[in-house]
Amino acid sequence: MHVLFVIDPLLSLRAYKDSSVAMMRALTARGHTLSVTHQGDLYIDEGTVKAVTTGITLVDGADLNGTSWWRERGASSENTLSEFDAVLMRKDPPFDMEYVYATHLLQYAQTQGARVVNSPDAIRNHPEKLAIIEFSSFTAPTLVTRDIARLRAFHRKYQDVIVKPLDGMGGTGIFRLREAEHNVGAILETLTDDGTRTIMAQRYIPEILLGDKRILLIAGKPVPYALARVPLAGETRGNLAAGGQGMAQPLSARDLELANAIGPKLNARGLLLVGLDVIGDYITEINVTSPTCFVEITEQTGFDVADCFATAVEQAVGI
Repeated sequence: MHVLFVIDPLLSLRAYKDSSVAMMRALTARGHTLSVTHQGDLYIDEGTVKAVTTGITLVDGADLNGTSWWRERGASSENTLSEFDAVLMRKDPPFDMEYVYATHLLQYAQTQGARVVNSPDAIRNHPEKLAIIEFSSFTAPTLVTRDIARLRAFHRKYQDVIVKPLDGMGGTGIFRLREAEHNVGAILETLTDDGTRTIMAQRYIPEILLGDKRILLIAGKPVPYALARVPLAGETRGNLAAGGQGMAQPLSARDLELANAIGPKLNARGLLLVGLDVIGDYITEINVTSPTCFVEITEQTGFDVADCFATAVEQAVGI
């Protein structure tokens, strides 16, 4: 199987902990061939979706803390995406218009025979924060608006709320507004850009102190362990990028209930890999662009998440 990764520049990846690199290693171990391309190297030429691609080989025994863990396999070439057995969309956010255009190109490529994971139209139709609204029975009270008066009323009602931008990642732009918060106005004005940008508000879930759990769904089924990202002392955010500590743990009965209710529905839409963010009993986000935490779960539990994913890709493309 020849697999093309649509990915950020390899030199920018922290290979020792990067989930895409873990996927590459698992695919290589199973005898598959790898190539990479960047979002900006996708193009349409007279109706055909193509990309400038570079074949790579992983270096056995390489130090994944360095930058020499791969080598190029010959010169770059221009290929139609349908030439590859699978195309993995692993470009990290921001989910900006360039990302949206890339999903359109990948969707056109699908009509020309390319097999893309995750399905680009499904990625585009499931914005990671808003996607929880479909499963509102599994969420804490949530408000989505750019109306500052409405946001203030939500804060008065629940007294302790989280507000965040819809396009943030890694915990950026997240604020906790307690009952006695004196800067409510300034925070809401900043996040909404004076009422011109839509944001999300959610009732604060105190179980965040036990961790913001990442539950991985592969082909609609949950990996048996979650990674609980526990916030630093005095911090609201559990995101690893915000300094949270990742602690793997078996899924609870509630975790399984959430995963089994949501996983099959999303898989049927072409979302082979999904990351559910769960705090306490509630889903807070549904990550579909470039879900992570493969390495942390595997290192702490011995469950090989990347190999499980590679197997699912093989099955998805009929290899």
